[in-house]
Amino acid sequence: MRLDVYFTPLGLTAGDLAGRGVVVIDVLRATTTIVAALASGARGVVPAASSEEAVKMTANLEKDGFVLAGERKYLPIPGFTLGNSPREMTPDQVSGKTVYLSTTNGTPALVAAQGADPVLVGAAVNFGAVGERAAGLLRDRGDLVIICAGREKQIALEDAYTAGRIVRTARKGLRKVVLNDSADVALGLAQRYSSWVDAFTASDAGRALQALGMEQDVQFCAGVDKYDLVPTYSDRLIT
Repeated sequence: MRLDVYFTPLGLTAGDLAGRGVVVIDVLRATTTIVAALASGARGVVPAASSEEAVKMTANLEKDGFVLAGERKYLPIPGFTLGNSPREMTPDQVSGKTVYLSTTNGTPALVAAQGADPVLVGAAVNFGAVGERAAGLLRDRGDLVIICAGREKQIALEDAYTAGRIVRTARKGLRKVVLNDSADVALGLAQRYSSWVDAFTASDAGRALQALGMEQDVQFCAGVDKYDLVPTYSDRLIT
């Protein structure tokens, strides 16, 4: 059995992931936002690699059928209805609509995971559910990949910590699971921090969000098991 963690999607190709089960993580905040949107009744979420792509995708759609959401450097994109805060993903805003989402790190990581099967969306807010699915994939297939979105093309503490928690859950009770070096490092981070809040607030992204007055987003994202659903990404749509 093999379990690989990648701290960023840089360099990954469709061939690297073909036929493999993948969990994508960007807990501060894209994957948390996606889970929250679907839990609030969104029909689906379309990850866009850029804000320009999101605008092009929606150019000919009925205005009441979609919502544009996203961020650049943590702040809402001008002209978009919503930012990248999971707290914005309320039923009033997204129920019955498709959310076209563009973020700095998270949506490019999801786009990079195309070719894997399945592609699961993971966060603290759905940790129990995604951990169970990940464990099932590893047990049944003998193989699992966890892709962290990272931050500014480097490791992001909050994503790596979450990956370590998933690694620990997925391999529980299994023998002879081979970990790559990044998976081993992620496990160490999962042991170092005593709670989700500690890890998230200690991270560069957590500190940046707090400096911008978005402490409530960090706390929301660290709220483990708020939702019992595991979004799946296929054919450019997360449902």
